[in-house]
Amino acid sequence: MVEPLERANAHLFQVDGICCMDCAAKFEQAVAALPGVTNVNLNKVTGKLALEGTADLEAIRRLGAEENYTINPVGKASSPAHHKAQAASKKSWELRRAIGSGVALAIGYGLEKFGVPATVFIPIYIVAMVLGGWGNFKKAARALPRMNFNMSVLMSIAVIGALAIGQYEEGASVAFLYAISEMLEAWTMDKARRSIRDLMDIAPKTARIRRGGSEIEVPVEQIVTGDMMIIRPGEKIAMDGVIEKGESAINQAAITGESIPAEKGPGAEVYAGTLNTHGSLEVRVTKLVQDTTIAKIIHMVEEAQGKRAPSQAFVEKFAAIYTPVVMALAVGIIFIPPLFLGYEWAPWIYRGLALLVVSCPCALVVSTPVAIVSAISNAAKNGVLIKGGVYLEEMGSLSAIAFDKTGTLTKGEPVVTDIVPVDGTSQAGLLQLAANLEARSEHPLAVAIVKAAQAEKMTITPVEDFTAITGRGAQGTINGQTVYIGNPRLFNELGISLAPVTEQVERLQSEGKTAMIAGTKEKFLGLIAVADEVRDTSAAAIKALKTAGIQHTIMLTGDNTATAKAMAARVGIDEYRAELLPQDKVTAVQELLGKYGKVAMIGDGINDAPALALSTVGIAMGGAGTDTALETADIALMADDLSKLPFTIRLSQKTLNIIRQNIGFSLFIKAVAVLAVFPGWLTLWLAILADMGASIIVTLNSLRLIQANSKEK
Repeated sequence: MVEPLERANAHLFQVDGICCMDCAAKFEQAVAALPGVTNVNLNKVTGKLALEGTADLEAIRRLGAEENYTINPVGKASSPAHHKAQAASKKSWELRRAIGSGVALAIGYGLEKFGVPATVFIPIYIVAMVLGGWGNFKKAARALPRMNFNMSVLMSIAVIGALAIGQYEEGASVAFLYAISEMLEAWTMDKARRSIRDLMDIAPKTARIRRGGSEIEVPVEQIVTGDMMIIRPGEKIAMDGVIEKGESAINQAAITGESIPAEKGPGAEVYAGTLNTHGSLEVRVTKLVQDTTIAKIIHMVEEAQGKRAPSQAFVEKFAAIYTPVVMALAVGIIFIPPLFLGYEWAPWIYRGLALLVVSCPCALVVSTPVAIVSAISNAAKNGVLIKGGVYLEEMGSLSAIAFDKTGTLTKGEPVVTDIVPVDGTSQAGLLQLAANLEARSEHPLAVAIVKAAQAEKMTITPVEDFTAITGRGAQGTINGQTVYIGNPRLFNELGISLAPVTEQVERLQSEGKTAMIAGTKEKFLGLIAVADEVRDTSAAAIKALKTAGIQHTIMLTGDNTATAKAMAARVGIDEYRAELLPQDKVTAVQELLGKYGKVAMIGDGINDAPALALSTVGIAMGGAGTDTALETADIALMADDLSKLPFTIRLSQKTLNIIRQNIGFSLFIKAVAVLAVFPGWLTLWLAILADMGASIIVTLNSLRLIQANSKEK
């Protein structure tokens, strides 16, 4: 019965059974050609088929049957357990079939060599052909009526052709080797898919919820915002939420890639898939299961893996030309020598069949997507979300990276760096006085002073008659005397000469710090310097980037030139652009693109959004804490950890190298195989080994990217 897809909008299907990328591409093209379909995108690794328009589900399934695919709408597919059982049963049958084919081939070969009559060993060879080629024969029978010359059709022609010209051993060898190679190819593809499934399995499927005074286990799909989760020590957190009660160290490696657990207490955010190490927590759920950070990461990773990288587009264009040319050449080899040159038919039919086998560009087509999938999955596990193969490839060819200063190279929070007492005041006394004076202020610099005093366990007593002086500082009464704290401009306007402290002020400012002066109208009490604290990883990350091949590093900041110069020198940045407004950063990125070619921009993903969008690759920091960073950037570092940037560069470079190796190896094998046809060196079983063996080798080579370590230099 026909099941129509009634609404003319987007539909999502799960396609199971994909192991040949070229065959999957042909299936995608066939679906796109169906009446009513306006747009189709098949993620050949995850099996997600996104379709826009209207179509007949049964028509899609008939097309899938040509490749032995199982197709179901997402949400209506069989349960994971049932699907796993089906897959295991299918693998078991294919293994028994391959073993049976191999045994029959060995028996037939032995009987033939011992001089047993042909009437005995030929039927055994035919059994080997049928067992080894059964799946291909079924797929070929469905594909031929549409003139779809997929790999199953080519293999079936080769087996039947070998049988027709009396090459029984060759035909049985082709059927057996192809059955084995299909199993190996399915295994390697499954290993690539497992990288996605590992991400999906990070978060628990149930959670302990307090409802009606009792605690119950609830599937995450039934949990709503506002529910209270109870998380025991050693348990994974099932949903995003905010801690209401309890304290613990949370291992967030699954989300941010950070190996050191983060200490968290009431009011702190926690994420699904992270591990509660030792404390008992009560967490109020803030997001539904489909909206959690890990769910968004998985969705974006799947989308990224479905986007074609530039190298993949090149390969697909090449394959579209290669296959018909080689097939035409095979037909020419079969007919031209016997018809026009008087040669015997059998040897040239054999050579033509061998060439047909190598006309399928399986290894070439699989050379790029498995590498991209493996690299993107590995990056996600290490706290780096790459939103497409194009950005992964671009990262490997950057010549320059521009950094926003605040919140990227620095922590974005001012801290007290220097306490310089004068006129007999002690450091502790100066800090206590300044904290008492600033206690009622909400200015970031005032907050930094109060935090410094609190860190020293000082008791803070807010001053009387506190007054904030906008753009200059503050004043208050201490022991009946008016005390001031602020920038040099405040004391200039009070008519107080800065001569006694000018040298110290200039020294602190030259170091990129903000100098605040404390004193009365009669005397100075001291200076307190505040600076935006540099991240511990900044200098090491800049050094690692240069080691990785980044030739130019540039800092873009709204700070004054002195501060920018000091900061650039401290972290090892090559160039800096100071006193920039947000719109000036866009202009700066335009200039850098013209000067250096490919330039990445890294910022917080919010104020820097226009500059990130303009750059070759836009990178946002701290993606785990903000949806904006996840959505605006091409790449998001899930933690505030710049050391992930050199890792991403190295991963991208390694990916590009592996893709080049795969393409070069595939083209070399194809060229050798085609050339070996003419002198008759290419046998059918060698053609199978050349074709499917190359596919398996390039897939295994690509899977090395799953193991690429973020700690590697």
